[in-house]
Formats: sequence, structure tokens, C-alpha cells
Amino acid sequence: MSSPLIDVAELRDLHAFQTVQLVDCRFRLGQHGGGLELYREGHIPGALFLDLDDDLSGPMREDRLGGRHPLPARAAFGDALIAAGLQHNVEIVLYDDGTGGAARAWWLLRHHGVPSRVLRGGLETWEGPLQEGDPPRGGGDLELGEERTDDLVGAEDVQAAIAAGRIVLDARAPERYRGEVEPMDPVAGHIRGAVNAPFNAPEIPLAPVIAAAEPPIAYCGSGVTAAALILRLADEGRDDVQLYAGSWSDWCARGLAEPAI
Repeated sequence: MSSPLIDVAELRDLHAFQTVQLVDCRFRLGQHGGGLELYREGHIPGALFLDLDDDLSGPMREDRLGGRHPLPARAAFGDALIAAGLQHNVEIVLYDDGTGGAARAWWLLRHHGVPSRVLRGGLETWEGPLQEGDPPRGGGDLELGEERTDDLVGAEDVQAAIAAGRIVLDARAPERYRGEVEPMDPVAGHIRGAVNAPFNAPEIPLAPVIAAAEPPIAYCGSGVTAAALILRLADEGRDDVQLYAGSWSDWCARGLAEPAI
């Protein structure tokens, strides 16, 4: 299995020969439009832009079922890719600044049958000049492929998995997992039986997860950084990790969250 990540040296070669389409996926949690401002201030020259809230998520329901960043409908996602200018049969490389937006885009593209890769280490590895200004819009012709059916689970699936002894991973920071802080959702804590595996902690070994007999499940606050954990596991050879997209925010909305003690 080839890696879903690309090193900056290879990216530079592809960029120099204009054989790649770059996509900036940066965002700021809880700050709608924050990613676009970052893009305007400086992005890799020629990069397109996908917004977490507008392009990589669907509308949040009033009751929050589906979580704070529900998955976009297939048709809406396809339209967003075309509006962003993505082209058919041109390699896609996604990048962010370590927040997980590129992994979210990678997961969605993979779910809908479109291959892509993520820049290892993110924007900070790019040593070339940056370009200012607004992203181009329109002109895309990318078509979605076959939708994957084995990579997504809901709350009932998570409950059944825990009862069966399957591995469920919480990709949030340790203090959120422990329930010491909770900046976004109404209840602090974690799904009982889940194991903490912060998405941005490469020092934590994942060998038991990689060796598990059944596909593990990953969740976070709203399904974004869990995708970054899934990306890391895919890079390490475990390509069947399932996403609980609604994550802790959906779990809370369903009344399943137990307050941290």
C-alpha cells in the first residue's frame, strides 16, 4: 500500500513541473472564515482552498445530531470540489498547519473514491515563497468515484464495538479525554471504554491498534482530528480504521455522555 503522505521534496518537484494541484485546508476551530484569512495572508503559490465549515462539512443541526461538523452530503461535496477548481486526473496534495483540516479533506475524498495525499509536516515544511490573495473559484471538473461503505460508523456501532471489546480511539488532547477541560461541547469526558490516542502525539506507539483483529474506530470532538489519526494509521499500514464522524459532540447530543468524575 502506498503512503497517503507526501514529503516536501517530492512535492517541490511536482510543483515545479506543474503536475499537481495543491489545496490549502487550514482552519481555526470556532472561527468561521479563519482559514480563508490564513490563506489570504500567505499560501503555497497556486494552491486552491477548501473551507472546513463551508466545503468539508454539512450544516449543523439545531439538535446537534451528527455533531458540530457533520459530513457534507455527497452532491454538496462534489459541487464544492468543482467550485474550488479541482481538476480530474491531476494529482491532489492537501496541506494544513497541523490542525487536521487536510486529513479531513483526505478522508472525505477517499470516502468518495478520489485519491489524494497530504503534505507530511504541513505548511511549515515549505521553504519557498508564499503567495497572498484570494483563492481562485470555479473551473473545476473533478468527478467523485465510488463511495466507500466500510469506513464510517454511528453511535450505535460504537456502543456495539465497545461491548465486543473492539478498540475505540479518542483523538483529542489528554486533558479533554480526562474531562479536565471541554471548550466546545456541553459535557466533559470521553466515551466509556475508549482509549486516548491524541492525533498530534507521534511519540505514542500504536502497535496494538495496528495489530488489532477487528477494525478500530476513531473519534474526536467533531470528526476532524480523528481523521488525522486515521491518516497516521493508514500511513503505518492500517487502512481500515473507521470514523465516528459525529464524535463526542454527537455522543453528547444523544444524551450518551457521562460527566467526568
